[in-house]
Amino acid sequence: MSDQPSEQPPYSPEARHLEDIPSVEVISRAAVMLLSAGAERLGLADADPETSPHRDLDEARRLITALAGLVTASAEYLGLHAGPLRDGLQSLQKAFREASAVPDAPGQGPGEKYTGPVY
Repeated sequence: MSDQPSEQPPYSPEARHLEDIPSVEVISRAAVMLLSAGAERLGLADADPETSPHRDLDEARRLITALAGLVTASAEYLGLHAGPLRDGLQSLQKAFREASAVPDAPGQGPGEKYTGPVY
């Protein structure tokens, strides 16, 4: 065994450091991850969402609320990305309402304290 520290391999030219990534891209990536995870937890990735083994409405509520907060707080910085992210968020909110056995009152659904009621 050698007492010398091992050399770390050089970074590839394709590697990007966080300081090189524009904030809108970081925010958009986080939003897409929340959007995708929320859809998974609603069972939307499966042929029959109602029987999806991944369906968990409690987890979906948390993810949708986090997405709503992120999109609402950063909308002014997202430019062209804001519209599609808001549309995706609203689709998740509607899907959650449809999936709930007892839907929340308007304005009380996941993320609706940030976005307003979704019908």
